Amino acid sequence: MGLARMIRNLFFFGTLKKGFPLHEQGLSRASFFGIFETRQCYPMLIAGPWFAPMMFNEPGIGHPVIGELYEPDDDTIASLNRLESIGMPGNLRVVLDVEPVAGGPICSALAYMKSRRLAHPVHSTYLRVYEDRRFNPFDRRGQDVRSLA
Repeated sequence: MGLARMIRNLFFFGTLKKGFPLHEQGLSRASFFGIFETRQCYPMLIAGPWFAPMMFNEPGIGHPVIGELYEPDDDTIASLNRLESIGMPGNLRVVLDVEPVAGGPICSALAYMKSRRLAHPVHSTYLRVYEDRRFNPFDRRGQDVRSLA
């Protein structure tokens, strides 16, 4: 069994966080553990035609990224994998270490990341926390972004 299959925690830094467009669709049934940040710096920015937050698997670049930690059930993980286009080129699930912003033990979590080739055009510099409201959800698009991959 691979490490990714053993890790149940998922770290979310963008549109799946509480108060953002995809939260209810993706995480409404998952256990919430709190606000966490990555132990290493990662490049996270807003990019693409839908103004999506994207983080790249390039540790050491950017900032420690702040997000939310959850433990979803298997059905929710399967749904999130579809939502994040896992299996399509440029869409990744990566293991990283996170720690609670308020202090506490470090843990490993999975995070959904993208390839830089999906980040065109770029709409921001590297961010520490995602707070942008320009994201264009699937139901407001003329064409589903997954059909463009």
